[in-house]
Amino acid sequence: MNPLMMKLFQNSKEAIFFFDKTGRALAMNPAAEEIVSDDVLMKLYQGSDNALCGTCRGYTSDTEQRTCLDCYMKIPESEEHTSFQVYLETKNKGVVPYAGSFHTVDPEDGTRVFMLRDLTPQLRVQERLYQNTMLRHVIEAQENERKRLSRELHDSVAQELMSAVIDLRVLKYMTDDETVLKKVKQTEASMTRLLDDIRNLSVELRPAALDDFGLEAAFRSHFKRVEQSYGLVVEFVSDVARKRYTSDIETVIYRICQEAVLNALKYAQVDTVSVHLFEQGGMLRLEVEDQGAGFEAGADPIGTGLGLYGMRERAELAGGTLDVRSEPGSGTRVRLRVPIAESQEKR
Repeated sequence: MNPLMMKLFQNSKEAIFFFDKTGRALAMNPAAEEIVSDDVLMKLYQGSDNALCGTCRGYTSDTEQRTCLDCYMKIPESEEHTSFQVYLETKNKGVVPYAGSFHTVDPEDGTRVFMLRDLTPQLRVQERLYQNTMLRHVIEAQENERKRLSRELHDSVAQELMSAVIDLRVLKYMTDDETVLKKVKQTEASMTRLLDDIRNLSVELRPAALDDFGLEAAFRSHFKRVEQSYGLVVEFVSDVARKRYTSDIETVIYRICQEAVLNALKYAQVDTVSVHLFEQGGMLRLEVEDQGAGFEAGADPIGTGLGLYGMRERAELAGGTLDVRSEPGSGTRVRLRVPIAESQEKR
């Protein structure tokens, strides 16, 4: 073996086993010896039957996650075993999935090579990708359902209530009975309050302004309702005017801001919150700040809708970052950054 090949064999992160035609181990590189236990290592070098079975926990076939049927060690020439996923009981890491390959490298004397590459990092990335994809689908489904319910409340329920209120107003002119008039007025007032509640709920579920006019219009409408309903003044500054972005970006920005303002309303004990929306360095940025009670770093205020964890998840799904800084008695600042390539902007 030339020096370059020897260095590759010794320093490779992939485990390499050489076997003769009887199954006895001829050589193993350090990465391979790190995998198997000492007793299995000894049996491999001694040529014991099925020695590798002491550490192998099966390979993945097209029918099972782990199986020992048609073992790759016994059918080395089979095309379906030249590359496969195999599980080994390692010395220090428990059962680990590997990408394995088993080939005959010297047909004359039957020398075979078994190579293994740890799949754990790759599978973790794939699992994270799967989780993010599923979470993105769940959030998208939630927003679509919110939109459907919002429109149903606005176009159906609210309209029917409005018709009933109009009928009650007409009814007032059809009688002079004071008792009936008093009851009609009470019912009209109750139904008017209910109509306002339904309209507010419709907007909270999914504001039509967000889909029709964009972030700035949706924010101004939302902050006006917050001030009218709760007395909290939101000092809103926007540098994006009527610019539009993709639906997922606008939804992420809106929901995180909505939650941050709600948290300030519930816990900060302040009368004013400042919100700044602007673009900088290829990022759409949102800053929500109050000078209120604050909270301990790392704590998640109890009773929030999304919570800080949910807010961060939404930001990460959009490729952005969320930074929340707070101290007891020193207020809270929420900073969100979401990348916006030109292709992400709506024309």
